[in-house]
Amino acid sequence: MIRTSPGVNAPLARSAMAYVLAGGRGSRLMELTDIRAKPAVYFGGKSRIIDFALSNALNSGIRRIGVATQYKAHSLIRHLQRGWNFFRPERNESFDILPASQRVTETGWYSGTADAVYQNTDIIESYAPRFMVILAGDHVYKMDYEPMLQQHVEQGADVTVGCIEVPRMEATAFGVMHVDTEDRITSFLEKPADPPGIPGDPDHALASMGIYVFETRFLLDHLRRDAENPNSNHDFGKDIVPDIVKGGKAVAHRFARSCVRASSEAEAYWRDAGTVDAYWEANIDLTDFVPGLDLYDQEWPIWTYGEITPPAKFVHDEKGRRGQAISSLVSGGCIVSGSDVHRSLLFTGVHAHSFSKIEGAVILPYAWVGRSARLRNVVIDRGVRIPEGLVVGEDPDQDAARFRRTSRGVCLITQPMIDKLQLANKPQG
Repeated sequence: MIRTSPGVNAPLARSAMAYVLAGGRGSRLMELTDIRAKPAVYFGGKSRIIDFALSNALNSGIRRIGVATQYKAHSLIRHLQRGWNFFRPERNESFDILPASQRVTETGWYSGTADAVYQNTDIIESYAPRFMVILAGDHVYKMDYEPMLQQHVEQGADVTVGCIEVPRMEATAFGVMHVDTEDRITSFLEKPADPPGIPGDPDHALASMGIYVFETRFLLDHLRRDAENPNSNHDFGKDIVPDIVKGGKAVAHRFARSCVRASSEAEAYWRDAGTVDAYWEANIDLTDFVPGLDLYDQEWPIWTYGEITPPAKFVHDEKGRRGQAISSLVSGGCIVSGSDVHRSLLFTGVHAHSFSKIEGAVILPYAWVGRSARLRNVVIDRGVRIPEGLVVGEDPDQDAARFRRTSRGVCLITQPMIDKLQLANKPQG
């Protein structure tokens, strides 16, 4: 039985379950996702990417959350167990981690985003939410889902799709909504070569954010029919939403209506940090005097696992050996020992040693930067030990031969790359 709202004036979010799809690899992040799923990739100094979708759900008032995991899920599951274990069943709260586990067939894996929900139908029905809010676990944004739920009910929609306005020709990388003047979706196009413009604004298009609202009964019935279709990809974007557009009522919810912004945030901030360049840029943007994304907004906190660490420490005050960080984010447990850090982001426990110079760097937890190293425009993976005197960011050809260098000149550095470099430089004989 699907329950109705707990009260006439109660927020609709209290009758909803958020279901986060967090099984994707994110292969465009290259070696960053060799050992972890994209939603588990570090972001913003102490968080993981998935923390944004989860925090949005929690801050919106949703108290039932499920997370479907699949690709190399250990670090993601460990993070969720450590940082999201405060939900209490006696308060009608729940937090379920849902790895692919042969619940429906013996093939085991989720075969698409819709199948990742369908395989856990019994768990969803046991909680009996009135609404399902389906979320992608790999985007960075702040959003209140309550206005989207209200629009869904007010317009009597079968599905409401979260959309962001983008320049029309940039929409070729997204699923695009073609809408009428009432924002009813008339067609759903997957990565179209010539995206349709918005009525009244032909230079922009509505791109799907991978956020969907359904009545639970309707969704589960549709998923059962989809599961029986051998020609389906069992995917929300490719199958479920287009089918509803053809035979039901699908409406677009514009992100600007529910984006959460502090007074300092000028834009409706949403990022798919899905490439090394985009990931580097989104993190470095946080070092701006007025960043596009305000992580200091106490009214909409980004919840995460908070490690117990000592404060950051800056030591040495000599000419050429001064521990300092300017226009940078430095997390707990970091030691900046006679190192010069500019416009960089140091995650938990990073150690930067004397005479090193660091600029435009995103350095993941517990990395170690040796003496006299010079690093510019880099992403350094967790636990990497940068050798003394290593120079990156000054010779493009040398960088490309040793590391993963993007077309924009950002170098991704992992420990296997460093090991290979040191082996090549090791004296023979």
